[in-house]
Amino acid sequence: MPIAPLPDRAVVAIAGEEAAGFLQNLVTCNVETLPPGEARLGALLTPQGKIQFDFLIARAGDGFHLDVARALVPDLIRRLTLYRLRAKVTLAETPLAVSAAWDAAPGEGWLRDGRLPALGWRIHAPAAPAADAGEDAYHAHRIGLGVPQSGADFALGDAFPHEALMDQLSGVDFRKGCYVGQEVVSRMQHRGTARTRVVLLRYSGGTAAPAGTPVTAGGKTLGTTGSAAGESGLALLRLDRLADALEAGEGVEAGGMAVRVEKPDFATFAMPARVG
Repeated sequence: MPIAPLPDRAVVAIAGEEAAGFLQNLVTCNVETLPPGEARLGALLTPQGKIQFDFLIARAGDGFHLDVARALVPDLIRRLTLYRLRAKVTLAETPLAVSAAWDAAPGEGWLRDGRLPALGWRIHAPAAPAADAGEDAYHAHRIGLGVPQSGADFALGDAFPHEALMDQLSGVDFRKGCYVGQEVVSRMQHRGTARTRVVLLRYSGGTAAPAGTPVTAGGKTLGTTGSAAGESGLALLRLDRLADALEAGEGVEAGGMAVRVEKPDFATFAMPARVG
């Protein structure tokens, strides 16, 4: 039962009688249907539809907790404050510690990770529980599953939700009402125009290439690598360029090493038929 502390994560509390409506009008996921005990992926987008902040949202009393990268907390609170206007909500960072657990039955107060059952649980507590795994073990687990993380696998302010697989990980509700950037995201969904996706790279007999390494085929760049663990890594690739390369019989490489490109098991988007 691995339990790993995540010291680079923090919890922001959004409380008050209008907290649900406030968030519902801003973020990509549906907070009104969010059940107790679940941490659901969501994001605050730019008006152009790109991810400005991403987080896991959970119910907490009369409000919500946002599990977010610690370095982003001041900017997130500042941005939400601009949107608050006269809404009856309060925004504050909490002292709660964030941990992750997987391959385990839940403990009291643990939150189901709504992105993917295999990711396990999030723990928000005044003090981190006794850990038997490091942060690196958690990242190796999510990388092996093909789950991206902002800042490591895609750049905030530059990626659309589809590119970061938010549509595949229950992070976007396409039936809810308007939110910031909703028109662009809906158009990409209905027109099927998302050509860039985070995918898995499998390296054979070698350590994965460092983040930011170009992924190429036939001398052409398909995208760049993201986070990695052992012989597995993630990459943000143009799938149309990948298809062209494979049709031409060209192998895919990263850092001078041959790689096999895979679609994460949970993903439903179309991939080129011949991959590797």
